[in-house]
Amino acid sequence: MIIRNVHEGSTKKSWVGFFNQEAYDALIQYLNECKNNPKCSNKVKLFTFTFRDKSTLWREARDKTGLAITPQILRDWFCCELGELGVQDRYVDAFCGRVPKSVLARHYTDYSPERLKRIYDRANLKVLS
Repeated sequence: MIIRNVHEGSTKKSWVGFFNQEAYDALIQYLNECKNNPKCSNKVKLFTFTFRDKSTLWREARDKTGLAITPQILRDWFCCELGELGVQDRYVDAFCGRVPKSVLARHYTDYSPERLKRIYDRANLKVLS
């Protein structure tokens, strides 16, 4: 579980994020590669991108793979997969950082990090395998 603190204003909320064993393995590989790379070995933040950097990275990924993947496509895939794995819509909304609109979801649902972690772990979402 990752507890983010990325919004300093009062208009947006920072939710928790989760990642699975696949992402953990990729992160460890990335960090090991960074140990020997002066460009990333002394960063304060793990991933530091400007808006322009992000656009370039998505374009480079498309050119290398031939797949036109965007953040929106990934978000759509994530939501569909969680739905097929039986995760309730209100929790899918929470994982995507959206505030639920229904009274039941907003006032009578437990969105504690511990509960969200149990739901995410139970879904057992796989991306690469």
